[in-house]
Amino acid sequence: MKACRLSLATAAAAFSDEEKKMAAEKASGESEEGSLALTVEERETLGGLDSRLFGFLNIREDGARMKTLLGKAVHCYESLILKAEGKVESDFFCQLGHFNLLLEDYSKALSAYQKYYSLQADYWKNAAFLYGLGLVYFYYNAFHWAIKAFQDVLYVDPSFCRAKEIHLRLGLMFKVNTDYESSLKHFQLALIDCNPCTLSSAEIQFHIAHLYETQRKYHSAKEAYEQLLKTENLPAQVKATVLQQLGWMHHTMDLAGDKTTKESYAIQYLQKSLEADPNSGQSWYFLGRCYSSIGKVQDAFISYRQSIDKSEASADTWCSIGVLYQQQNQPMDALQAYICAVQLDHGHAAAWMDLGTLYESCNQPQDAIKCYLNATRSKTCSSASTLAARIKFLQNGSDNWNSGQTISLHPVQQQAHSWGLTPQKLQHLEQLRANKDNLNPAQRLMLEQLENQFVLMEQRGLHKGQSSHLAGPNDEQPLFPTGSTQYHQAACTSSQNQNGHHTLPRNSVPQGDALNHLSSYIATSGGQKGITFTKESKPSRNRSLGSESSRHAGDTSNSCAGIKELPNHVHQVTTVAISSLNHGESVSPNLIIADNPQLSALLIGKANDNVDTGTCGKVNNTHPVIHTKTDNSVASSPSSVISTATPSPKSTEPTSTHSVTSLNSPHSGLHTINGEGLENSQSSTKVDLPVVNHKSSPQIIPSMSVSIYSSSTEVLKACRNLGKNGLSNSHILLDKCPPPRPPASPYPPLPKEKLNPPTPSIYLENKRDAFFPPLHQFCTNPKNPVTVIRGLAGALKLDLGLFSTKTLVEANNEHVVEVRTQLLQPADENWDPTGTKKIWRYESNRSHTTIAKYAQYQASSFQESLREENERKTQIKDYSDNESTSSDNSGRRRKGPFKTIKFGTNIDLSDNKKWKLQLHELTKLPAFVRVVSAGNLLSHVGHTIVGMNTVQLYMKVPGSRTPGHQENNNFCSVNINIGPGDCEWFVVPEDYWGVLNEFCEKNNLNFLMSSWWPNLEDLYEANVPVYRFIQRPGDLVWINAGTVHWVQAIGWCNNIAWNVGPLTACQYKLAVERYEWNKLKNVKSIVPMVHLSWNMARNIKVSDPKLFEMMKYCLLKILKQCQTLREALVAAGKEVLWHGRTKNEPAHYCSVCEVEVFNLLFVTNESNSQKTYIVHCQDCARKTSGNLENFVVLEQYKMEDLMQVYDQFTLAPSLTSSSS
Repeated sequence: MKACRLSLATAAAAFSDEEKKMAAEKASGESEEGSLALTVEERETLGGLDSRLFGFLNIREDGARMKTLLGKAVHCYESLILKAEGKVESDFFCQLGHFNLLLEDYSKALSAYQKYYSLQADYWKNAAFLYGLGLVYFYYNAFHWAIKAFQDVLYVDPSFCRAKEIHLRLGLMFKVNTDYESSLKHFQLALIDCNPCTLSSAEIQFHIAHLYETQRKYHSAKEAYEQLLKTENLPAQVKATVLQQLGWMHHTMDLAGDKTTKESYAIQYLQKSLEADPNSGQSWYFLGRCYSSIGKVQDAFISYRQSIDKSEASADTWCSIGVLYQQQNQPMDALQAYICAVQLDHGHAAAWMDLGTLYESCNQPQDAIKCYLNATRSKTCSSASTLAARIKFLQNGSDNWNSGQTISLHPVQQQAHSWGLTPQKLQHLEQLRANKDNLNPAQRLMLEQLENQFVLMEQRGLHKGQSSHLAGPNDEQPLFPTGSTQYHQAACTSSQNQNGHHTLPRNSVPQGDALNHLSSYIATSGGQKGITFTKESKPSRNRSLGSESSRHAGDTSNSCAGIKELPNHVHQVTTVAISSLNHGESVSPNLIIADNPQLSALLIGKANDNVDTGTCGKVNNTHPVIHTKTDNSVASSPSSVISTATPSPKSTEPTSTHSVTSLNSPHSGLHTINGEGLENSQSSTKVDLPVVNHKSSPQIIPSMSVSIYSSSTEVLKACRNLGKNGLSNSHILLDKCPPPRPPASPYPPLPKEKLNPPTPSIYLENKRDAFFPPLHQFCTNPKNPVTVIRGLAGALKLDLGLFSTKTLVEANNEHVVEVRTQLLQPADENWDPTGTKKIWRYESNRSHTTIAKYAQYQASSFQESLREENERKTQIKDYSDNESTSSDNSGRRRKGPFKTIKFGTNIDLSDNKKWKLQLHELTKLPAFVRVVSAGNLLSHVGHTIVGMNTVQLYMKVPGSRTPGHQENNNFCSVNINIGPGDCEWFVVPEDYWGVLNEFCEKNNLNFLMSSWWPNLEDLYEANVPVYRFIQRPGDLVWINAGTVHWVQAIGWCNNIAWNVGPLTACQYKLAVERYEWNKLKNVKSIVPMVHLSWNMARNIKVSDPKLFEMMKYCLLKILKQCQTLREALVAAGKEVLWHGRTKNEPAHYCSVCEVEVFNLLFVTNESNSQKTYIVHCQDCARKTSGNLENFVVLEQYKMEDLMQVYDQFTLAPSLTSSSS
């Protein structure tokens, strides 16, 4: 295959020949294209250009010249590809992708990258390719794929020179995904990096502060904002945005005492913000809200007018104006404002609710009902249940109303109210009619409204005597001329509290007064999320950070924030749910390059040979789709405009959140039309994004370049002076392994009748049964994901009373208990807090108490349940229709309102002095399930890992939930129910964790870190088997390696649990795979597998060949890394100091990125002198201090000692062979 492809070297020669040929042609007048040939110097220059220059080209002195050269190179490359009929080396396409990316031609870059991906089997080794691909995905808002690509870059090359840019984007995307913990981690990683970045440290700090605000950690946010204001030389735009956030937080939160004080602070902050940036429409809007809340109506109107003038009108502003008019008893003007709001954003829940309230006040219940129904259809509606009750009330009572003339709620006809037109509007109507052919979309919309209103007015003879719809308070002159085209740009969604006061919307779209800036938008309530990328249409204004706040019911803060231009120059807006970006049915037609269809066909090549009329088969995961608009038409309504570059597969949701983008951006060419989804647009083509995760997962031990049977001396000699080959120096898998991937769902799928398999259960009658060797073998068999050992306590005469609540209180009543506040729900269902739909996300709030206090709660909960049961029995006797009553109660239990319960979890019983009796009782257990045993890998870690190689206690009331999870590093777990109540377990085999990971991603959840409760219907539909069983008092549940499980208490009970690691190849393999997956996902591995592997080699004789090979190779890899790193440090003149290890010293982790650090510790000078030893990994140390001048390197093991351990670790003879 290689022989028939044109290599880069051949291409260079071809360019040279082409140059000579073209020169001759030019001399003879036969060609005008000879000047496009590349010179030797140009080819050398191009050889050093790739995706890593993205975002930095414009700030180079020779940036313009480089762009010209890139354009020339693209033309030459495309010509050569055509001449070679696409038969060129894969690297050719990779370079073409880089060049197009640097020219910001994202569709061509994507196409070239896709071709490279399809041709290059080990594409994952090319960090520059992965980075470029991630940037393209990020531009198209395909965050699911962008995150994967960026994480792959950091996995294969943690020292990647643009790691700071990656962490910044990952922080933004996780912020949008509401994965705030991951977002904060990446922002902090970006902040400590001293490498160049397209965003300043102040702006990154702003995002961290805003992240706290988004999480409703308002005091932390306030401190972070105030600290940021103390920064020297703080950019004016950052300062203005910080002051804006502080002002709004003081308005909405109780940060400064009584209302008068906090409003005073809010106004002061907002006025200072406007001093720094007088053109911020959002600050003017917030100021208007503050004035409105303290009754300064005129000041509020003036501020709203300024907001419209500065940033173009938004639905929020018009809705607030409507509220203000309604409060001033000016219903006609309020109606006009609300209509403007809902026309700008048809899904504006608050405006619909306020409009409904207005209709009610005018005795028009049918119109009010229609408005309330529109509000309930909005995804941002937080008062659905209240509105439903109000609608029901109006429907029942509307017959008795004297409603008079009703008003149609069609967006245009709404303005055609019986109140008619003012003379000013009649004049404006004539002007619009006269210029009908030259109107912009906003003016055409206004003309249509006025025409309809005029027709209705003529029918009723209402030509005279009409007051201005937008007169100011007390019939002053209008402040807001409705003919203005300025109010037709932004569209936002909002919510409203119970009393009808309009609060800032949760999906507010910022109007950043900047050229080429990126504004990140966040909306977390109800799991909705989005990101806003806007390109400001007014070039005369200064660059803006573009942060705007969005709120939801009850004036709780939930902000959106922006940053100045990131080098993606992404100028679109999208609030498409991330789940729809990741998955769902989609079609993937060919990528069409309009200016060169021949090249387009070559680039698509075999990858899309099977494409027919815009469809293609799925590969593992459904491809996201890019919709590209091919004409220059604009949306007819501002509220319908959504970013074109948003991948939007058909979602299971019927509608998507609306938002807006500027229409004059050269990059924003894709829009929804008239509020219909992108998939409904007649004039769009769709681009198939390359999927980077459908390659099969590697074996843990692939082919090796260095034999594990070589001695340590030979190994180090072979590895000496070898570079990393572009790969990480910290992976314990092979260099040749690509980044880890979740397993695909097992094939063939199970038939439906096998999706509820019986749970393997073993009944013990006596102690001999418990110690029978086949029991151990049965439990650790990978084919058995779970085993329930019934009657264990009775067979071993375990005194479970030692773990009863009464005994625990007597032993240590002040011991700390972590409390999770949860909602009581049926075990097999998980509803959102309103009880309207089943979801995967399961929220619980954490707090702490003592054993004594939780014991009181547990007892009072039981007493309360007894009272409720007695009352229920009394009700049943009083009512004759018992069946109906019980059905109603069942319905309420099922869909809320849900009762709040408290679950006492993660109670540490590791202290042998405090819990001596309890821990001693557990030594009666068989060796394979004991907390400590020679055959338990976790007993060889050498230090305590709380909850894993120590016992934890759980104190429960009915409904207490342990959400879905796999155990840390896929170790096995042991759980004993103390009683007196039962627990219900749900278990899924390890083979299917990839499917559950997909479901988590679809539901915008982090499989490793989020709290989730699977929907059984989803699992069965995906052919995932679920073991379901009851654990009774005295039963032991063995969870095998990697098994996914979730548990709910049926009664009042306590449980004890811990982890064990059987000495098997399967356990070690799964633990190492999860170690690598955690590294890819930037999650700390609780079990230090490198440290553990060396301890195992010292302490254990291994007779299993598979386990031996995996361990030996991991030792080889680490030995090589230690030697290579040590030599590099010495060669660079960095002194390595001997430090050694103390007894029971824990393994070390990087204090920044939390990866395990083995042997060579990079410790800050300050912490070394203070003996506090703040450890960094090499990569984080170099990011903080490029030449390591601020670090001391400490060595904990002599290389000779490690070599000795490596050489002495040999395969032991098996017991069977030795006995024979």
